This record gives sequence, C-alpha cells and structure tokens, in this order.
Amino acid sequence: MLPHSTSARSIANLSCRRSQTFKAFYATIRGLRDSTAEPDEPPPPTASNDFILSILRANPSLRDSRSYLASFGPRPQPKPVVAHVLPDLPAVAPSIPKPADPAVDTKTVVEQPKPSPILASILNPIYRRTALVKVQGPFTDVQLDSIARGLVYLDKLGLVSVIVVENDNLVRGEENDRSEIIEETMRVVSMLEKQGARARPVLGSVVRLGPKPDEDVAVEPGVHLPEAHTLPSDLIPIRSALRAGEIPVVPPFALDSFCRSVRVDANDVIAALARGMVEAAALGKSSAFDEKAADFSEDVDLTPLRLMIINREGGVPSYARSGNPHLLINLTSEHTHIHETFRDSWRESHPTSLSNLSLARTCLTFMPPTSSAIMVSHRSPSSLIGNLITNKPALSSSLPHALLQGNRKLTPHTPTLLRLGLPIRVARTLDQVDRTKLNALLEQSFGRTLNEDAFYKRLETALDFVIIAGDYAGAAVVTNEPSSDGGEPISYLDKFAVLPSHQGDGTVDFLWVALHDESYGLGHPSSANPNGGKEGKGEGRDLVWRSRANNPVNKWYFERSTGHVRMGSWVLFWCDAEKRLKIEQGRRGSAGLSYVEDWERGRLGVWADVASKIPSSWK
Repeated sequence: MLPHSTSARSIANLSCRRSQTFKAFYATIRGLRDSTAEPDEPPPPTASNDFILSILRANPSLRDSRSYLASFGPRPQPKPVVAHVLPDLPAVAPSIPKPADPAVDTKTVVEQPKPSPILASILNPIYRRTALVKVQGPFTDVQLDSIARGLVYLDKLGLVSVIVVENDNLVRGEENDRSEIIEETMRVVSMLEKQGARARPVLGSVVRLGPKPDEDVAVEPGVHLPEAHTLPSDLIPIRSALRAGEIPVVPPFALDSFCRSVRVDANDVIAALARGMVEAAALGKSSAFDEKAADFSEDVDLTPLRLMIINREGGVPSYARSGNPHLLINLTSEHTHIHETFRDSWRESHPTSLSNLSLARTCLTFMPPTSSAIMVSHRSPSSLIGNLITNKPALSSSLPHALLQGNRKLTPHTPTLLRLGLPIRVARTLDQVDRTKLNALLEQSFGRTLNEDAFYKRLETALDFVIIAGDYAGAAVVTNEPSSDGGEPISYLDKFAVLPSHQGDGTVDFLWVALHDESYGLGHPSSANPNGGKEGKGEGRDLVWRSRANNPVNKWYFERSTGHVRMGSWVLFWCDAEKRLKIEQGRRGSAGLSYVEDWERGRLGVWADVASKIPSSWK
C-alpha cells in the first residue's frame, strides 16, 4: 500500500490531468467548429444569425419583396433556337468513313461545353448589382469592422460595393497625405477580408481632373457637373475586380493635366464614377452587360443602384425634428430649402452634411430613376440591409409628427434616405391644371373611367387646390364642401392618386407631406416647405376623406389619419388641424386633452353626412 501522502499526490495529479484533458477536448471541439477562431472569439454562428436578423428587421412588405426580386432575382433567359430539319432532304444512311484526303487540311475543333444560363441562375440565383459607397472616416478598428460586416452582408444579397475611402483628419496637401490615405485604403481591404469577403485595392487613378472632353450634358438648374470625369478604359480595374467576385476599394486619387496622380476630394471621385459607370454600362448593354443574357456567375451590372455615404455624422439634421435627421429628402424640391434652414450649430456637429447632400444630388442626376442615396452613421450598418430590401426610409416621413417624435426608431443616428424626387407645385384654379394629364393619372391609378364632365363641373365651384407632383406623376385634389350645419366649409380630400410606375419610389410620401403642409399642418413649423403653396403660413383645417372599406390602401390611411369611423361600405378618415391641437394642449397644461373636446362634438355626424352626399366621379 502506498503512503498516504503519495496516494494524495497521485490523486491530485490524476485530477489535474483530467482537467487538462477536458480543456483540450473542449478546445478541439471549438477548433472543429471554427478552425480560424481564436479561443476568446465568439462562435461564427453569431455572424450568420446577425445577418438573418438584419434581414428580418427590415420587415419587407410584399411589394418590397417583389421590387427586390425584380432587381436581384433571376432574369428571363432567351429561348433556345430549335433547329428544324428540312423535309425535302433525303435521309442519309450511316456509312464507313472515307479516308482523309491528304491535300485537305482537316482539324478537329473541340468546343468546350458552356454552362447553361438556367443552371447558372439556379446555382447562383442572385443577379449582382453595384453600389457606390463613401467610407468617410476616421474610424476605429471596431467601427470599421462593423462597417465592413454590413457591406459584406450587402454583397451576400447581391449588392457589390465600389468603395471610395476618405479620412477627414488627413488634410490634402500635407506631407505624407498620399501614403496615409493608401494605408487607410488597405485598412478597409483588411477589414473586408477579415469578414470573409474578397477585396482588391485599386490604387491607380480611375478618374481624371477637369471636364469631360466635348462636354455637352443637359442637367437640371443648380446641379453641378462633377469636377472630374472617367473614361470606359479607366474603369477596367474596377470591372476586373467585380468580375472576379472582389470588392474594389479606391483611394481618392485623380490624374491631373500632367498625368500625375494626385489626391482630390472623394466627392469628386464618387461623382465622376457615378456618371462614368452609368455610361460604361450603357455602352456594354448589347454585349457582356445585357441583362437578358447575363451570366449569373460572373457578370455584374455596372450601373450604380445605390449611393451610400457612411460617416460619423449620420443623416442630415432637420429643423422640423429638433435636429434629428431628415427621414426622406426630395432633392429636386428641398435641396435649396435645406441649405437655407441649416443652422450654424449644425455646421460644427455635421460639417459635411451639406456637401454630401450636393453629392447625392449630382450622383442621382446620372443614376437610374429607381436609384436612391442613403446617409448613415457607422452606428447603424444593419440599416443598409433594410434600405436595400425595401428602398424606403427607416420611418415614413408622411407619418403624423406626434407619432414620429415619440418613436424609438427616430434617433440622432437614424439614416436619411435621399431621392432625386420630383418638383411639387400647387394649383389654385382649374386653369392651372392640365385636364388631359390629370385624367390619365386618375384613370391609371384607380383603374376606372373618369366621368370628366361631371367631375370638372363640380370642381369649378368646389375646388380648393390641387397638388401636382412632377409631370402629373401624382396629384391630390382638395375641395371645399358646404357644411350641413351651416358652419365653415369642410376641407375634403376628393382624390389622391399616384401613377403605378411611381408607386414605391417615394412619390406617395412626397405628395402626402405636401398635402400636410397645405391643409391640416398649416401653422406648424414643419410645414414651411417650398412646395409652391402657402409655405406654412396660415391656419390649419381638419382634412376629411372617405375610402371603400375593402380598399387595400386603408392600412396606409389608418397610420396617417387622426381617426376613422366606418360608414357601411365606406370608411371615413380625418386629420385634425395640428395647430389647434397644440393650442388646446397648451391651454389645458398638464391635464392634457380630454376624450372628446367641445369643438369635436357632433362633427363626425356632419362629416359623414357631407361625405355620403358627394357623387361618384366614375362612369
């Protein structure tokens, strides 16, 4: 028998070895789960779960999903050409092959089998599109890692980023600024590869300073052409990287008139790329970039679908949201107004907001009408997925302001979505309305035939105003209806219509915001928008309208109205005048509004009576 001390020591050693064996076994299992993971790193399924959760948080509607699939889903493949055998040719019986004639040079041509486009679309069903991305630092490694993860998620969904790197702390012209910006570019490349993507630094200049030769491009007034340009041959490195499945990362370099590569403002590089990539894609549509014959495994549509500006500031601050960002901007009608109302304090907290706003306007001028831009903080990389799938802001800008102010999603880091948009104008008389275009809009939107004579005869006496978006892409017709109790006329939304081709591109929200500014939102600070109307001056009025109970748009109306009441096969909606609500709330102090105010009593009966007597406008 061993001594007691020896026995105890042996047991202790055995216990120690068992503990080490268990630790080694645990480490081995973790190594099998992820051979590249460090002992202190979280297991990789977290990243996959985060990707899936980011998609689920986007909460896309059926229309959003269809729109995404229309851009990134499989394209219809051309039908194969079937060879027809001519009936008058005699059948040839198999025979012994004749010896080759030595005087004739015969070569056997072996054709390599080509992959079926249908098979390629099944194996890789995502049709790859491009996005221009401005990564505007400086960022810490943790922040840049989060940004890279978001861009890799977009790549998985089919949106490949063409990244231009900028660092606001590296002043142009200082010593070593070129080498420092190259180092910053390589940091972005390393972070992308750390997230599992393949990235390629494109350190040569892909744009040239100065206007494009033989410049003759018609742009909207106030839109500035890029200070640089690019030729199709300059885009070969970017196109090569995209075809190889790599994300090109570009420093802000440009060739000057002496063919020297110099550092320039990243906005000039992005604007030149936006125009150049659209033009290069248009030149190649008949060959490699023909969407109908796209090879899903290699081809990438060079036309930018999105412009993404990722910085530390986030979106553009709004005077109507106490400095919180704009949710959706109509650049055509709001660009100048945002410049005029930009507070001096924001020039310190958001020093590049206005320059990025102008960059978005310039780029979207050349990009397709369905394209959009987003300005987002590095704190919200997952919002890029939501924007890609839905192409909508995080919150609708046409929601009631009280609902927006109390919404947890509206924070200083909420992204701003920007669209080129449409001009908005207000017509006060029928003489200012193009009846032919309005007829076409109403009939296409409602899918019914308008009774023109009765409709316009009624508007001759009842019309208050018509809000028109663009060239009759949308319109809101508001009338003054006599009250059944002899009181003030009722402001009635007679028609609200948007062309089917413009549904989902922001026109609906732009039109409703203008309607808010001209009716129930008058007198509210957020109504001082330059839409050609009263610009927020005046007294707001309750807005009333009705919709059939089975109208699928009612869900949208429920979210934007103050209240509703059912009237048989109809639903009556209304929006209370915001200025009056504010006055009543201030008058009552901390007690707040009661369930039914004195000025509310009996009005629903009057509204229902008036709305039920309005004749149909359709045949």
